[in-house]
Amino acid sequence: MSHSLYPAETIAAIATAIVPQEGSVGIIRVSGSRALEIARRLFRSPGQSSWESHRIFYGYICNPNSGSHVDEALLLVMKGPRSYTREDVVEFHCHGGIMVVQQVLDLCLQCGARLAEPGEFSLRAFLNGRIDLTQAESIADLVGARSPQAAQMALAGVRGKLASPIHQLRNTCVELLAEIEARIDFEDDLPPLDEPALLQGIETVLSQLTELLNTADRGELLRSGLKVAIVGRPNVGKSSLLNAWSQSDRAIVTDLPGTTRDIVETQLVVHGIPVRVLDTAGIRETTNIVEKIGVERSRQATEEADLVLLTIDGSVGWTAEDRIIYDQLSHHNLILIINKIDLVSDPTSLECPNDLHIKVHTAAARQEGVDRLEQAILQAVNAGQLQAANLDIAINQRQTAALTRAKLALEQVRATIGDRLPLDFWTIDLRAGIQALGEVTGDDVTESILQRIFSRFCIGK
Repeated sequence: MSHSLYPAETIAAIATAIVPQEGSVGIIRVSGSRALEIARRLFRSPGQSSWESHRIFYGYICNPNSGSHVDEALLLVMKGPRSYTREDVVEFHCHGGIMVVQQVLDLCLQCGARLAEPGEFSLRAFLNGRIDLTQAESIADLVGARSPQAAQMALAGVRGKLASPIHQLRNTCVELLAEIEARIDFEDDLPPLDEPALLQGIETVLSQLTELLNTADRGELLRSGLKVAIVGRPNVGKSSLLNAWSQSDRAIVTDLPGTTRDIVETQLVVHGIPVRVLDTAGIRETTNIVEKIGVERSRQATEEADLVLLTIDGSVGWTAEDRIIYDQLSHHNLILIINKIDLVSDPTSLECPNDLHIKVHTAAARQEGVDRLEQAILQAVNAGQLQAANLDIAINQRQTAALTRAKLALEQVRATIGDRLPLDFWTIDLRAGIQALGEVTGDDVTESILQRIFSRFCIGK
């Protein structure tokens, strides 16, 4: 963002996803001191209107130069500070489709608004004290949520469930700092510092910081999801497994080896975790140019996957070709899928590598074994705790870095006290811890951090 973080301009942007010629409703949002003025120039409502705040008005959007009607629309008026940005905000609710919405946005810009930059509405909400930084980031997470659990976690952040404990921890540290500094400035007028109580306060903060840091992996998994590649030699039932798992016919299934020539992808949610499943071409040596390209893409997709489902044909058993593929994948997180188990008379007789600890029997053509596969995935990523009841809060990468710095600073305070150094030394690292905690909520944050955070938002949010 090139402009000042304390802008005076009125901004405008399209606030809804627009599908050309197909959208039912499109919203143009305007925020700033001239928002109401722009609305009055563009919107014509039948009869007398007092333009009360938080009311919706019916009328027409008109070109102020020609007087021609642009669209029949609704106008939502929200006067500051009772708005998302705490500024005057108006929203034009138009018919969808890119032409009408773009025309209305252009008229707003002609009347004095500036096109909003990514995340600028949320940035203003933060700068004006409407939300803190954790809530702003949670809004972005909510917009981009890929599962109900991820949305639930983001909504908890929007409601302040992450901000509240961070503010508490920071306030505790500020109180501890005040106790120490009071003894430095007024040593003769105050009773001796209660060192055991001070250490107990630091230990309490460290314990809660550890609990918050333990949510980082859980949060990252729910936000980013898991990339899973189904890999194996041709005709072992990889495509049937994808179809059974996704309950669709995304992949072509035949008895001919080499049917899948390209990556077939589907999006699933497994116990709250977004999973991107890739059905890859069968891996084998081939002289067919097209199939060769498919095999190479399979290997590339496998390298990028978080988890690999090595699939074999149970009716044939473990083959030399399976061993070659397995040796190439041994450095990956692997689950062995023994498919077509319905064609095996004695599943216990199948010989497989002993170092593959997670094995799943499936009969994909008969829609059997998917539940066992999903449980194995949870086991493989050690995510069995990712149930809806435990999704209150989870920190992101930026918050993790700041909280880690806070924890290290407080551990250094504890060490400084143990080394019997003067009180001035105690305050140095305690201040660093307070600043790190402030970076999480935005109480202590630089302009560059704000630019980095809000530039990732969509325009209009």
